[in-house]
Amino acid sequence: MSSSRHTYQPRLGHGLPHDPLNAIIGPRPIGWISSQSASGERNLAPYSFFNCFNYKPPIIGFSSQGWKDSVANIVETGEFVWNLATRELAVAMNESSASLPRGEDEFAFSGVTPIPGTQVAVSMVAESPVNFECKLTQVIQLQDADGGKLEQWLVLGEAVAIHIDHKLLENGIYQTAKANPILRAGGPSAYYAISDDLRFDLVRPDARQS
Repeated sequence: MSSSRHTYQPRLGHGLPHDPLNAIIGPRPIGWISSQSASGERNLAPYSFFNCFNYKPPIIGFSSQGWKDSVANIVETGEFVWNLATRELAVAMNESSASLPRGEDEFAFSGVTPIPGTQVAVSMVAESPVNFECKLTQVIQLQDADGGKLEQWLVLGEAVAIHIDHKLLENGIYQTAKANPILRAGGPSAYYAISDDLRFDLVRPDARQS
């Protein structure tokens, strides 16, 4: 361990120009979440606290700072869609983060095309090469180590239908880099892309023994 380290207790502040947490835990996949209110109003918003948590059934989730329209819609209807954010869609994804009045359509505002889901009554982003239609499984209010409730909501859902552009499948294998996914990094504006030039492979020890 290096003897030169910046150490801090988060509750007391980090003492740096910008909180390093998002840069350390990263790059992070983008949770580009579409939802719909019970009255049919569409919503589309990106969340950088997002990931996949289970294989069978596939469970994905995102965390929202505050009870935002996405959370409210999903609790009302029990449904949402995750849309893969790619380099080509980066500007549209960013535009969809605008703080619009409830009920105003972020699909129209960001210039992407809504298409109906097949298993849920929520629109998907037509331009996105991958879409997960999801049914809500849990909404969890996060809490701190002392049991204090936080204004942070973890939304989990089971993917009940997955759509993949055929161009991303080679011999039946999904090509991660070919989709040009974008990942959120630190600071107010940093993102990263993925390149096949940076790929490396590791075989798990258990697999080597078989």
